[in-house]
Amino acid sequence: MSLSHEQPGFNLRKTIFRFMNRRVTALYGRMNAMSQRVLILTTRGRKSGLLRQTPLQYEFVECCYIVAAGYGKHSDWYLNACANPQVEIRIGKKRFSAVAEAVETPERIADFFALRLKRHPFIVGLIMRLDGLPLFYSRDDLLDFASGKAMLVIRPEA
Repeated sequence: MSLSHEQPGFNLRKTIFRFMNRRVTALYGRMNAMSQRVLILTTRGRKSGLLRQTPLQYEFVECCYIVAAGYGKHSDWYLNACANPQVEIRIGKKRFSAVAEAVETPERIADFFALRLKRHPFIVGLIMRLDGLPLFYSRDDLLDFASGKAMLVIRPEA
């Protein structure tokens, strides 16, 4: 029996993202340029207890790594980090333990998106506009865009 996109319990989008995440994670060590924008976040599964790795775009701000959950509070990696904030991050060849703090306030998330847009106007702007942010946006547009989204502030342990 094959699974179709109409069967309950099967999510085509989630399946595609899991496949892509596995490929990026497998190739990560061989692509040095990728580590300038992407880290590998390792969380413990909230249900399975297994280690899960997810490649995520990040920004380094005031000794912390910040990642946003584009699909909001329902992203598996985000829920895993909320359930167990002890995580590991890998950037290039460096790995270290860290503690994740969940952030769901639209004001802080909008500030983060504004920083991302300032640092990477073309690619981040394109991604955010494809997700619904207007071409000419205001602070209120950023706040609306940030509502329903979530992010982690990840602090490396000493």
